[in-house]
Amino acid sequence: MREVVVIINGGAGTGYDRAWADGLREKFAANGLAAEITLAESGQEMIETAEAAVARGVGIVAAGGGDGTVNAVASALVGSAVTFAVLPLGTLNHFAKDLGIPLALDAAIANIATGTPRRVDVGDVNGRIFLNNSSLGLYPDIVRDREKQQRRLGRGKWLAFCWASLAALRRYPFLSIRLTVGEAEHARRTPFVFIGNNEYLMQGLTIGERATLDRGQLSLYVAQRPSRRGLVRFAWHTLLGRLGSSRDFDVLLTRDFTIDTRRKLIRVATDGEVTLMAPPLHYRSRPGALSVLVPR
Repeated sequence: MREVVVIINGGAGTGYDRAWADGLREKFAANGLAAEITLAESGQEMIETAEAAVARGVGIVAAGGGDGTVNAVASALVGSAVTFAVLPLGTLNHFAKDLGIPLALDAAIANIATGTPRRVDVGDVNGRIFLNNSSLGLYPDIVRDREKQQRRLGRGKWLAFCWASLAALRRYPFLSIRLTVGEAEHARRTPFVFIGNNEYLMQGLTIGERATLDRGQLSLYVAQRPSRRGLVRFAWHTLLGRLGSSRDFDVLLTRDFTIDTRRKLIRVATDGEVTLMAPPLHYRSRPGALSVLVPR
């Protein structure tokens, strides 16, 4: 049997326990795969487990969870010879959807057994990887407030998001940035900057899926000055992995660019996870940096 290291987000509170892991191992075995399963309790444990698998020369490492889990595991595999596989166990599963990976668990496992490796691009901001998108301004601030309410007040994700959005509406926040693309420099005052790994396509009045993840491009969307209601709409669409109408944004496709601000630290979201970074922020595409198993 081929060996597969499987890293599951065991800290998500969704009932992934030892008995569930035993059943999952049997599903892999039925597809001719020997699964070594880790129920990781943190993002750091996910990364360390994936790094150890790379050091051992394991051929396939799979991530089971949402886009944050997929990002954490993939970040340890970028630039290596290891092939990445996805078990879409999250709510939105953007990366899996854009690559045509089955969302049903049994079908996703079968894809690991029968799929073919495909090289895809990743985005990079100051050394931090993103598979889907990164953002500045409104969305990272709302995520921070939402997580604070979930942790301190015990509110559910969606209720906490609504309260965090109302707080943002009262603040009406804007971010002053200097954007450098090649030799050109632009000053903007905006509530929201969205950076996609490759181009997000128009679907009616929303920007949603990507047709390809291998063109070596970043798509940059800088929001124009919206109304207060427009601020919440931006945040809601971003939480769902979409943007608003294209007329609300300045749009640019490029391989790399730099965003600077006078702030000493700025919150940056990468695939839904928020970290503090010191500007300037150097964004670049890393073409073909990750090998992923996709359906034949």
